[in-house]
Amino acid sequence: METQKRPRGRPKSLFKESSAGTMQSLDRALGVLSAIARLEHVALSDLAREIDVPTATTHRILTTLQKHGFVSFDDERQEWMIGIEAYRTGAAFLRRNSVLEIGRPILRRLMQDSGETANLAVPDGAQVVFVGQVETPNPIRAFFPPGARTPMYASGTGKAILAAMSETRRNKALEAADPVQFTDHTLLPSSGLNTDLVLTRDRGWSLDREERYEGMSCVGAAIFDNRAEPCAGISVSGPTARFNGKRVVELGQLVTRAAREITELSGGQFPG
Repeated sequence: METQKRPRGRPKSLFKESSAGTMQSLDRALGVLSAIARLEHVALSDLAREIDVPTATTHRILTTLQKHGFVSFDDERQEWMIGIEAYRTGAAFLRRNSVLEIGRPILRRLMQDSGETANLAVPDGAQVVFVGQVETPNPIRAFFPPGARTPMYASGTGKAILAAMSETRRNKALEAADPVQFTDHTLLPSSGLNTDLVLTRDRGWSLDREERYEGMSCVGAAIFDNRAEPCAGISVSGPTARFNGKRVVELGQLVTRAAREITELSGGQFPG
């Protein structure tokens, strides 16, 4: 995987002494937690440099978070990682969100009916975050770890959500994106994406054909909330060799049916 070069010099600090209405110590602690979640595992010095907080201060924050189980320390690798309490806190969100709770058995059925890995994702700014997945037993399959993010424009689920948005919301989401040409097939907001979103909206399901990863494809559909706005998306993903011809249409019908069922069971409303 291609890695981006880190800019030279110290990054601009995420924290300001004058942040009105906030507690700087708590602000820093949450920043540390978010950075570790993003980096997955990181040494103390690298973490301090990443968030632009003195090493001693960063260490005090880490030991406090460790005391409460939000981070843990790997003695062998000398690196910090997310702790079990952070997982429990995140799991509370999954339990609260009816779409995610209702979607679990539907995800499993979608995997069984399609023979492909089924995914559930929610929008977050210009990205989608994968919050649920049921893997196919097929040895060649797609996999997205919980919490994985990808730009909406380069995701089957993300494109389904974008296509279902109002023009204002869609433009706002795309303006916040930092377009990257991941593969030769990536449709960028400035080239090809809008035409594809019109097609997606017309047929009710999206197709990502190697737009994020070479050799992998995805078909997705949007899930709507009680205001008839897209609040999540469901998809199936797998090797492009299994996403061709009539099968793509069949997969589109399966994900559309699953999205409609979750929408109805969670009290959502369809546009129009």
